[in-house]
Amino acid sequence: MTIRESGMPAQAYWETLFDVPLILDAFGFNTDTIGPVAELGCGYGTFTVPLAQRLSHAIHALDVDPAMVATTAARARAAGLTHVHASVRDALTEGFGLPPASCAAVLLFNILHAEDPVGLLCTARDLVRPGGQIAVIHWRSDLPTPRGPSVAIRPTPAQILNWAAAAGGLTPPAATLDLPPWHYGLNFLRTP
Repeated sequence: MTIRESGMPAQAYWETLFDVPLILDAFGFNTDTIGPVAELGCGYGTFTVPLAQRLSHAIHALDVDPAMVATTAARARAAGLTHVHASVRDALTEGFGLPPASCAAVLLFNILHAEDPVGLLCTARDLVRPGGQIAVIHWRSDLPTPRGPSVAIRPTPAQILNWAAAAGGLTPPAATLDLPPWHYGLNFLRTP
């Protein structure tokens, strides 16, 4: 699954565009009780490595780009993180390669501008155990941002809520998370 307008800038620049600790904290990824996590579209490991530094459970990092997976794996090794499992995989056509309901959380960060966002949400939902979470962030469309897909395909929180309703089995968040400077977040729970 190739994501529309998913070209990546240089790693050093890309990593200036996120307040990673703020985002991980906003989703509650600050305790080691959460369990295994899967991340779809791991990119350079921008979130993978800091998340793995917080959690001792397995972190499954997937991307369709072999260079991104190699970078994430190398960064995890350099940080001494043996519980990061990075692999090249198209989750929409091949699934996550993990048993259903085997993860406590799935990260869908800046990826729901894909051609089949409902399919991605269904695939993520099936991977998460009942009561587990699907953490979503995306670029805001109500202000200019230095990166991100074109506004024409950039989903709003309302669109993502509608897609999640179409996917079914997900409890919507009570509120949209403000993740400055350029993102928002939605934290869905898998319906028990």
